[in-house]
Amino acid sequence: MSLAIVHSRAQVGVEAPGVTVEAHLANGLPSLTLVGLPEGAVKESKDRVRSALLNAGFDFPNRRITLNLAPADLPKDGGRFDLAIALGILAASGQLADAAGLDELECLGELALSGTLRPVPGVLPAALAARAAGRALVVPKENAEEASLASGLTVYAVGHLLELAAHFSGQERLRPYAANGLLRATPPYPDLAEVQGQTAAKRALLVAAAGAHNLLFSGPPGTGKTLLASRLPGLMPPLDEDEALQVAAIHSVAGRGPLTHWPQRPFRQPHHTASAPALVGGGSRPQPGEITLAHEGVLFLDELGLLLFA
Repeated sequence: MSLAIVHSRAQVGVEAPGVTVEAHLANGLPSLTLVGLPEGAVKESKDRVRSALLNAGFDFPNRRITLNLAPADLPKDGGRFDLAIALGILAASGQLADAAGLDELECLGELALSGTLRPVPGVLPAALAARAAGRALVVPKENAEEASLASGLTVYAVGHLLELAAHFSGQERLRPYAANGLLRATPPYPDLAEVQGQTAAKRALLVAAAGAHNLLFSGPPGTGKTLLASRLPGLMPPLDEDEALQVAAIHSVAGRGPLTHWPQRPFRQPHHTASAPALVGGGSRPQPGEITLAHEGVLFLDELGLLLFA
């Protein structure tokens, strides 16, 4: 067939809206047109995909290729669509024997020129969205453990484009990834028992933790306000699964590195000279700010008076 559709996910803040990659091959002079509000890194994907297909032993069609990333009004960035684009071209050119299975999958991954898959950020929000959509998720091997945090989701870990080609041709089916599981033994929080004295302040911390209240410390420098505030996360109950997934998803989008253990309640302490975008997030490519990074944890605003009137 000359038209193929592959599903993927974009990244907008901590959300992962669905993106449909449509590949169409038509007669005419050989060319490749990419539409759908792609930014620079997405536009360059056509060169990465071309080299990856050729180096993996596939034919790159000498036809007029049109690639549409729908919806057209949603900005697309990063290299996360490389794998979906490559599969779309292979399916549209008839180089995949069982292209019908593409409708049951969502794909994320950046392609190296050799056809190897490289990891991408923000996989966990995409995994949660794929689970809600009832599809399996194909990700690079380095992202598989993070994607498996979405319980009930079928995850396929792929290291090379040829592995997917073998899967769709029926030569060697991919097996769902068996997660190792994050360590539930999280590092200990700072202990309130280490603080000597400050009986009234300790009592205030206990009341605030028990009722999820806001707390205001007032006093001259050196009286232990920061020390006391850093002990508050350890007084709060452990994160349940839903809360831990929310914290992990935010850190995944923020590029905090792969998770090696069950998430802790965050403790964020922005400097009082921090700008408004640093606190609330945003930017041309929306990123979470300190308020979002403190979700399900503690946001400690030191020198609050200077922060409010800066």
